[in-house]
Amino acid sequence: MAFNIADLFERAVDAVPERTALVMGDQRLTFGQLDEQANRLAHHLQSEGFGPGDHIGIHAQNCVEWVVTMLAAFKIRAVPININFRYVADELAYLFDNADLVALVHAAEYGPRIAEVRGTVPRLRHLISIGDARSGEAPDELGSVAFAEAVAGQSPQRDFGPRSPDDRYVLYTGGTTGMPKGVVWRQEDVFFALGGGADAYTNQRVTSDTELAEKGASTETPLVTVCIPPLMHGAAQWATLRFWFEGNTVVFLPQFDPHAVWATIERARANAAMITGDAMGRPMIEALEADPGRYDLTSLFLVTSSAAVFSPTVKDRFLDVLPDLMIIDAIGSSESGHNGMVTVGRGQTAMKGGGPTVAAGLDAVVLDDDLRPVAPGSGVVGRVARRGNIPIGYHKDPVKTAETFVTGADGERYVVPGDFATVEADGSITLLGRGSVSINSGGEKIFPEEVEAALKAHPAVFDAVVVGVPDERWGQTVAAVVQPRPGGAAPNLEQLADHCRQHLAGYKVPRRLRVVEEVVRSPSGKPDYPWAARVAAGCDPAGAPAP
Repeated sequence: MAFNIADLFERAVDAVPERTALVMGDQRLTFGQLDEQANRLAHHLQSEGFGPGDHIGIHAQNCVEWVVTMLAAFKIRAVPININFRYVADELAYLFDNADLVALVHAAEYGPRIAEVRGTVPRLRHLISIGDARSGEAPDELGSVAFAEAVAGQSPQRDFGPRSPDDRYVLYTGGTTGMPKGVVWRQEDVFFALGGGADAYTNQRVTSDTELAEKGASTETPLVTVCIPPLMHGAAQWATLRFWFEGNTVVFLPQFDPHAVWATIERARANAAMITGDAMGRPMIEALEADPGRYDLTSLFLVTSSAAVFSPTVKDRFLDVLPDLMIIDAIGSSESGHNGMVTVGRGQTAMKGGGPTVAAGLDAVVLDDDLRPVAPGSGVVGRVARRGNIPIGYHKDPVKTAETFVTGADGERYVVPGDFATVEADGSITLLGRGSVSINSGGEKIFPEEVEAALKAHPAVFDAVVVGVPDERWGQTVAAVVQPRPGGAAPNLEQLADHCRQHLAGYKVPRRLRVVEEVVRSPSGKPDYPWAARVAAGCDPAGAPAP
């Protein structure tokens, strides 16, 4: 049995055509209507000569057109390419070229920025503008076709040729360091790694491409989930697709706003919400704590977080206000897919290292320096890896591909993105942190995530990022870049150091501090470590800005 993303979505459409698939503000589309919209755009793209293997960029914040474009590309075996809407001209020029874009669907507001780089990307020959929803107008300087015009008059019929499990899915990830990289997957592999092909609780694999749709059709009360992160992030794409494969309803927000999230959950009677760690979880819970009776949240029973650290203190605050809530903390990456998860309730949120301790996902292991599985309970620090359904590699980057995709001592091919971890006696995995940003102080390895979690437990700290800075004696020392809680006094270095000593070994305690108005993170909540390193370089040992 072969598995293809467009086929899996269409199975759900055929199973529950009248069920609501998408809610975006006042817009609501059934599965049948969403399928027809995607078919219309797919026919337009075909009429422009696009088809299998062509890379089609999507440059917009959350909107109906984003998911329609993604589905339309899959339908004609093209490859949708996610674009970070915060990128400036130089970053866009790099990404458009690296990704080999031939077409681009973009929000009209980004037209001027795109115009700056259009001349440097000769392969990019067709643009579609998501303009004002009322007018559909496109910016003149680019000559883009208005989205409404592109789909007008096109056939809503699903008359496309057969597809393949080898069709490509590409996800561009900026990660926490360096330029964005395109992770190239076979669609069948990414389905089993991220798309619900393997049950996250039982690790049982789906055996038929109609199985999930049939499961969805068997219930009259589909799950309603609010997908909060931006769709240009892989976690949001796969939260959406895996819910749709089972005929569930997904509710989107155009932009993140904590009060808008709670209001949307109340209005949609949502059962679940998906976030990316503290960057969303902290402002959400603070908004709720400020007025806990403001929203009717009785329908909500699940909050799922992935792709970023979700601190124990923030989880506890959720459970203080919503004691019946179930929280799932999942680990994984764009390169490896789902590697494990833990379900927590009140009193179960302590971390043993920089991240959570999770039940290992299907085919997830921890490898030592000799690329052999770490023995459970040994205390050996290794790197999280995955075998089986893994990516082909990085787009146009054979060097990075060779570094990340390796052959283990057992002869199997593994993906090893760089997350350090240990294996507990029961086989569960304790995540320590990303090796590429670890700090080496006097020969001791320090994972920023562990220090960040301790800092964010301080009552005066709203957000924090930790980096290593040069030190004459130790090589590197720990520097904290801290955003204070709004309206409160900024903590000083001594206060934070004393607090951290209650949770961390002495060598992990911050020795330098820089207080900032706002910690810079990606739209998905990942810390911007290069930015933090630049900021931390401007602080002295006492924690004050250097002259």
